[in-house]
Amino acid sequence: MNKTCNRSQHNILYSSDSMRHFSVFTVSFPSSEAQLSIFSQILCGHLKQQLFSAMVQRSAAAVVQAAITLHHKMVHSFLPTAIKFHYTFNLRDLFNVFQGILLAGPESVKESTDLALLWLHESCRVYSDRLVDVKDLQFFRKLQMETVHECFEGLEDIKVTNQPLLYCHFAQVGDEAAYTPVTDWSTLRSILTDALESYNELNAAMNLVLFEDAIQHVCRISRILESPRGHGLLVGVGGSGKQSLTRLAAYISSVEIFQITLSKGYSSQDLKMDLADLFLKTGVKNQRVALLMTDAQIPDERFLVLINDLLASGEIPELFSEEEIEGVVSGVRDDVRALGLLDNRENCWRFFTDRVRLQLTVVLCLSPMGNVLRVRACRFPALVQCTTIDWFHPWTSEALQSVSHRFIQEIKGIEPAVQESISLFMAYVHTSVNQASEKYQQNEKRYNYTTPKSFLQQITLYRNLLEKSRAELQHKMNRLDSGLQKLQTTATQVEDLKAKLASQEAELTFKKQNIEALITKIGLQTERVSSKREAADVEAQKVAVIQAEVSLKQKDCENDLAKAEPSLTAATAALHTLNKVNLTELKAFPNPPAAVINVAAAVMVLLAQRGRVPKDRSWKAARAFMGKVDDFLQALVSYDKEHIPESCLTVVKQEYLRNPEFHPDLVRTKSTAAAGLCAWIINIVRYYEIYCEVIPKRHALSQANAELETATAKLLAVQKKLVDLDASLQSLTAQYEMAIAEKISCQEEVTLTNQTIELANRLVKGLESEKERWSHAIVQYQKQQKTLCGDVLITSAFVSYMGYFTRPYRVELLNNAWIPFLQSQEVSVPLTDGLDPILMLTDDATVAAWHNQCLPNDRMSTENAAILTTSERWPLIIDPQQQGIKWIRNRLGSELRVVQLGQEGYLDVIEQALASGETLLIENLPEKVDPVLEPLLGRNTIKRGRYIQIRGKDCEYNSNFQLIIHTKLANPHFPPELQAQTTLINFTVTPVGLEEQLLGQVVSRERPDLESLKMELTTQQNHFKIELKRLEDDLLNRLSAAHGNFLGDISLVEQLESTKTTACHIQCKVVEARENETKINEAREVYRPAAERASLLFFIINDLSKINLMYQFSLKTFNSVFNKAMERAEWDEDVRTRVRTLTEAITYSVFLYTSQGLFERDKLTFLSHTAFQILLKQGLIDAQEFDFLLRFPVEASKVSPVSFLSAQAWGAIKTVSTMEDFNGLDRDVESSPKRWRKIVESSCPEKERLPQDWKNKSSLQKLIILRALRPDRMTYTLRNFVEESMGTKYVEAARLEFVKLYEDSCPSTPVFFILSPGVDPLKDVEKLGLKLGFSIDQGTLHNVSLGQGQEEVAERVVKNASKLGHWVILQNVHLVARWLPSLDALLETAAVDSHPNYRVFITGEPAPSPEQHVIPRGILENAIKITNEPHTGMNASLHAALNNFSQDTLDMCSREQEFNSMFFSLCFFHACVMERRKFGPQGWNHYYPFSTGDLTISASVLYNYLEANTKSMQVPWEDLCYLFGEIMYGGHITDDWDRRLCKTYLQEFMHLKMFEGELFLCPGFLAPPFLDYSGYHSYIDEHLPSENPTLYGLHPNAELECLTVTSDNLLRTLLELQPQDSSRGEGAAPSMEEKVKSVIEDILDKLPEEYNMAEIMSKTTKRSPYILVCFQECERMNLLLAEIRKSLNELDLGLKGELTISSRMETLQSALFTDSVPDSWARLAYPTTNTLAQWFNDLMCSCRELDSWTQDLVLPAVVWLSGLFNPQSFLTAVLQSIARKNQWPLDKMTLIVDVTKKTKDDFGHPPREGAYIHGLFVEGARWDTQTGVLSEAVLRDLTPAMPVLYVRAVPAEEQELKSTYECPVYRTKQRGPTYVWTLHLRTKQPPAKWIVAGVALLLSV
Repeated sequence: MNKTCNRSQHNILYSSDSMRHFSVFTVSFPSSEAQLSIFSQILCGHLKQQLFSAMVQRSAAAVVQAAITLHHKMVHSFLPTAIKFHYTFNLRDLFNVFQGILLAGPESVKESTDLALLWLHESCRVYSDRLVDVKDLQFFRKLQMETVHECFEGLEDIKVTNQPLLYCHFAQVGDEAAYTPVTDWSTLRSILTDALESYNELNAAMNLVLFEDAIQHVCRISRILESPRGHGLLVGVGGSGKQSLTRLAAYISSVEIFQITLSKGYSSQDLKMDLADLFLKTGVKNQRVALLMTDAQIPDERFLVLINDLLASGEIPELFSEEEIEGVVSGVRDDVRALGLLDNRENCWRFFTDRVRLQLTVVLCLSPMGNVLRVRACRFPALVQCTTIDWFHPWTSEALQSVSHRFIQEIKGIEPAVQESISLFMAYVHTSVNQASEKYQQNEKRYNYTTPKSFLQQITLYRNLLEKSRAELQHKMNRLDSGLQKLQTTATQVEDLKAKLASQEAELTFKKQNIEALITKIGLQTERVSSKREAADVEAQKVAVIQAEVSLKQKDCENDLAKAEPSLTAATAALHTLNKVNLTELKAFPNPPAAVINVAAAVMVLLAQRGRVPKDRSWKAARAFMGKVDDFLQALVSYDKEHIPESCLTVVKQEYLRNPEFHPDLVRTKSTAAAGLCAWIINIVRYYEIYCEVIPKRHALSQANAELETATAKLLAVQKKLVDLDASLQSLTAQYEMAIAEKISCQEEVTLTNQTIELANRLVKGLESEKERWSHAIVQYQKQQKTLCGDVLITSAFVSYMGYFTRPYRVELLNNAWIPFLQSQEVSVPLTDGLDPILMLTDDATVAAWHNQCLPNDRMSTENAAILTTSERWPLIIDPQQQGIKWIRNRLGSELRVVQLGQEGYLDVIEQALASGETLLIENLPEKVDPVLEPLLGRNTIKRGRYIQIRGKDCEYNSNFQLIIHTKLANPHFPPELQAQTTLINFTVTPVGLEEQLLGQVVSRERPDLESLKMELTTQQNHFKIELKRLEDDLLNRLSAAHGNFLGDISLVEQLESTKTTACHIQCKVVEARENETKINEAREVYRPAAERASLLFFIINDLSKINLMYQFSLKTFNSVFNKAMERAEWDEDVRTRVRTLTEAITYSVFLYTSQGLFERDKLTFLSHTAFQILLKQGLIDAQEFDFLLRFPVEASKVSPVSFLSAQAWGAIKTVSTMEDFNGLDRDVESSPKRWRKIVESSCPEKERLPQDWKNKSSLQKLIILRALRPDRMTYTLRNFVEESMGTKYVEAARLEFVKLYEDSCPSTPVFFILSPGVDPLKDVEKLGLKLGFSIDQGTLHNVSLGQGQEEVAERVVKNASKLGHWVILQNVHLVARWLPSLDALLETAAVDSHPNYRVFITGEPAPSPEQHVIPRGILENAIKITNEPHTGMNASLHAALNNFSQDTLDMCSREQEFNSMFFSLCFFHACVMERRKFGPQGWNHYYPFSTGDLTISASVLYNYLEANTKSMQVPWEDLCYLFGEIMYGGHITDDWDRRLCKTYLQEFMHLKMFEGELFLCPGFLAPPFLDYSGYHSYIDEHLPSENPTLYGLHPNAELECLTVTSDNLLRTLLELQPQDSSRGEGAAPSMEEKVKSVIEDILDKLPEEYNMAEIMSKTTKRSPYILVCFQECERMNLLLAEIRKSLNELDLGLKGELTISSRMETLQSALFTDSVPDSWARLAYPTTNTLAQWFNDLMCSCRELDSWTQDLVLPAVVWLSGLFNPQSFLTAVLQSIARKNQWPLDKMTLIVDVTKKTKDDFGHPPREGAYIHGLFVEGARWDTQTGVLSEAVLRDLTPAMPVLYVRAVPAEEQELKSTYECPVYRTKQRGPTYVWTLHLRTKQPPAKWIVAGVALLLSV
């Protein structure tokens, strides 16, 4: 089966060999008629079955026709491209349209118009929802309207275009879910708002903005969820709302959302388990579930294999085991039976899978950024084919404005006209930041993203910030206004106080007179009171006597009464024994005993009325007397016991009491009631008898009381008189005291009034300045109130978007974009002139406090701090130098919780901080964030914002919780999703900020007194600012809080005055401190040059990573070098001299420290860059001239008017002459050629003086001229330039000894050896280790060679060594790339609290390309980097070769003289093959890893063979040459031509002449005589010529090419190191995009049409070898032209925004911009080293050659061999044609070449045999046309052209090889793989000369 994902690739060709194994069937697309029939039946059947109206049923045909018509239009109009890869429309889409129509019922489709509208809606859902831009959407609507007009008659446009055209399942509130149209936006918004509120109550709260776009997306997603077997693909950048809207739609549809929870090690198997659970939930439990997956949840592309299967078939192979399948079958068996189906396994499984497909919906939320989605869609076609696509478009400016306007309308206090301008501005800010981000990415390679989410957060921040600012401003105004009012009223109150004081003084005098009169009255009254008191005392004594008598009598009476008391009590108790019952019982006795009758009779006597004793006291009379029991009982209780009549008493006593039986105890035996009555009688009589005894005494007592009363009355009268007198006296005394109090009060009031007047005067005078300042402030605040909405608008935009930009971009956006735009609005938004957003966010006092907390004192850092403290999103700080984190730690102190991702228990720390509302700092965030943190980053709260779910657990969320995220990565690429959730803040150190810090360090070392004073002053100044603000706030708060006449509150006034005094005192100190600060700053400024230089150097070395990613340096290590440099600098009393010394010491130390870690090839680059930047900073060189030197935009000239300059050099001279300071240079060179020739032909032109006035040019201008004349000498010229500008010591090769480097290391600073082939850097470590007592033998040095699972060993060793203080060597760390992040963390943790002797030494190789770089930045930054490269140059290499041996080596052979001579030649050979590599392809075709091992083994072989031939005394020359050339060294060699070179060297260096003293190893260097070891070293130093190519047998020109390439690379690198101009605008060079567009247009204009092969091939029936070559060349040219045209057109569309810029396009764009040939073209053409312009010119020439050849298919007179794609095929054709003609065997034929003396134009027709060829160049020699042989090359003519060559074929035995050089032919100077053929050229010199000279023919130069 073949399905393609790109229409442009629909013709896939299969070979006939593979196709023959298959039966091929083509399934064609159904015809229009078939489609019409299919869909008509489906739709009509549905309409009929569901009982739609007849009118609707009749319109079905038109709908089907419209659907098919529109589908065909879509297929033909919207073709897939790189960005629109999903524009593949097929029958499935047509089915989806009709499936959507079938969702609606008769209740929503009542008329034919309704059906048409339903079709319109469904076609939008299927087609337009996947369109990617507005242009396509508009075109789709146009096609839709055309189809409506074609297929529907009478359908009004207004109905079709009426919005909203939306159908959904939730439009009707309360009804059952039905697919119905939406009537208006407001109803739908209301439904969704309610649903959202309901959702937020139960789930993680979503703060969604339900504007029209969002509502439409909810409806679309809802449709997907409600569609049977529907799946969704939502495409949009992070922050578009894809997930949130899906959750809302799912909630409305009652679908459960499931998302996988990624954790460490989550794999495809885990995903399978999760999917299996979903299958069970949906298939067995019949629950509806939506699987929601995002980009972040696809860490492994293999996940998509499962998802692809699920989407395509609804099944996933091998998801369940057999046991689980049985469980599934059992689980659904009942449901299957319920449907009436047989419950066998097959039916059950089918039922299960069908239900899963129905109930499980997959919703993929993917980002369109980059190529990921396109690649996935191609690899997993179901992602596009089996889903409904909903493309989330970036919001247009109109949409942005509409959304912001809606929100701004809700903000009170903004005029409607201004609201419009604000919303326009917000939209503009968002788009302008997008444009700036593109520029930022292009210039700085930093990725900054904006999303709809960030736009909405800008609006939210604006609203909140405006509200807060208004409140704060109003508060400030209220306080100031209150304060001013108080001050104003104070002055007027003073006069009132004076008047009040006068009346108070008069009153005080009057009161004094009153007091004197009162004193006289009181004296008189006191005398009267005394006399009365004496009389009263006499009376009182009398009364006391009478009282005593009365008391005695009263006591006597009371005693007698006390005796009667028991009787009374007993009588009462007796009564208590009586009750109604027992009395009734008594009464009921018919004939009681006598005792009872007596008792009753006695009672009758006592109770007799008025003392009349009854005569009848019988029982009958007694019973009658008792009458009613209740009344009788009451009569007893209320008996008057103190007045018993005498008659009654006598009868009772005589007749009854004397009776012995009249006793209660005796009577009780007869009756209880009678006993009670008996006791009562006895006791009552006894009581009365005692009472009668007391009566006389009572009479006496009454008389005594009467006397007492009379006496007391008399006493009371006296006392009353006395009291009246006392009261009168007290009244007078009280009046006196009151008068005294009033006098004192009056006195106090007078004093207080005086004080108040005095205080008021002081206060008014004291706060006079405040009054003025506050009045001014109020005016300012009132102005600010008017401009507040504009000021906050700018500020909120600043906080929302500026954080990640560097300072120039911030200034550019703010001053050149935002403010001008705001001011240009029709209705301008009021804005403060010169607005500073920082002052809107904070104040001086807060900033001062930040600086006290170690925030760097530069503008960028202050802005960053303000953004961090204001941002409502979590701040994510980019902080490679750790300065931001230092400030945060100091600012928050113990309140801060710090955690690193991945550390043990880090999630527990996060949970604790969340619950307790602490501030949490997550350190060292990597680019890929742990998905577990997603809910935290997104603040996905649940349960009304009280919880956040982390790792599936509900964690309590305290609203005070704050999160700060930090990364050490210098240039991280965080995805848009993360950037939408956080505010990125770029804390990277700035030059200004670093300069200030370093100045502080310089001054603290040089003038600690000055710096400590400065620090003290700064802290004091900051403290003063804080204190002044506090005092002013205090002052205003006190004034505001004071009510009424506050001047009466003396303490308040005094506090106000005290506050003012303190403030004045502080202000005086501030002035004084400022003066001191000015003096200190002046003194400190002397040291600024040193700090300025150091800051510059840090940014220079920081940029070196652009050259090689191994060159990473941290601020911490730089500070260490900086401080040590100051320590070591020579002291000088003169400050200015000392500063110069310091500056130089810092520069040289940084140079040494940095260069020890640089490769030799980069040291001059670093030096030159440093020199140029220093000179630029000092203004000593012109920036434009420097830019010209680096860019050197020269145009090659076709000819040169002077013979000593090439056309290219002359073109450079002409370009240079256009510059003002170089006017006339070209004329001067032409008019004075001899002077200029001398410079051009000089071996060291950089040391020559320029002719005439040109010698007065600056060093930089001389550089420019020399780059034009002699580009090959630029490295030497630059070295001289550096030496001249910086000093000789910088260009001398100085290396620090390893011991000194070791001293700079520490446990936290490892040593990193950057490896080079052939060098072992660890010797120095082992040697120093032995000296310091660290060795492997002692167990204190551990050497771990990484790889093969040694990581665990290394971890264990490092941990132990850090505790024990051992040394650790970790070799080849580049081999364990995956483990390196762990090593970085391990080194950091192991260094904490480690043993001071602990050290780590690391070795690693640099990566061949930046993409393959694996060593973490942290390791490289903290380490001391050391490069160890083999020595360069013949002298150094020869010494190094000898250094591998010793005198013992020379002494060991018995044939000493022969061995020594041959041994030295062997060393020379070794040096030659090693050093020859630097000449590139002319030296060796390939780079070979020759090493000292080859030399040492070869020396051993030499010794062994000489010793073995001692007897014969012969030297086995051939054997030795074979062993050295084919095995020892030849074993490395893979190229035959290189093998020939190696053998030739050995033949030249190893023969008998060496023993005769006649062998020259190179020109001017005779093989040495027999010497000892040291003698050879001395001989080399004395006799070896200076370094030049002839030492290796090469022509001096070989060095020119090498030097030119090196120079060009160096200057190109310098250009790349220059700071990018972020604000490059008008008048600047064209942008990359502009230049590329220009190149595209130029190439496409010139590009010829492809060759019509059928037409060309029909011109002749012959198929000769030459004609076949022509055909092949045309076919190859067609392929190339087609690729060029296709790729350029694609890139053009990409640049216009119609296609996604793929990586392939980016590569092409980069190549066009840099004028290099794109790889995709070169692969179809042939190898080249030319620029794109030269290559394209050659291509045009090739086309012209082919045009000529294809005219008549006759071989051209002279064939341009260089222009052929396959020159080998043409040369083979020459062989074939001659072999056929002469019937010679082809394998016995060979080509011979005759070099003519003619040029191409001298030939008019081809030869009869063979062919004339041209276009060849010779390198390493020249062709002497006169003599017809190879000759020595002419200096600086690197590749002279060959004349026309006549190539023909002859039998191999006839070829003349004598006096010929077997010359290889190559395509390009790269040689090696570009080999074409071998030609024999005539020579008079031995061929060995040309072999070692690397002579070759080239087809292209």
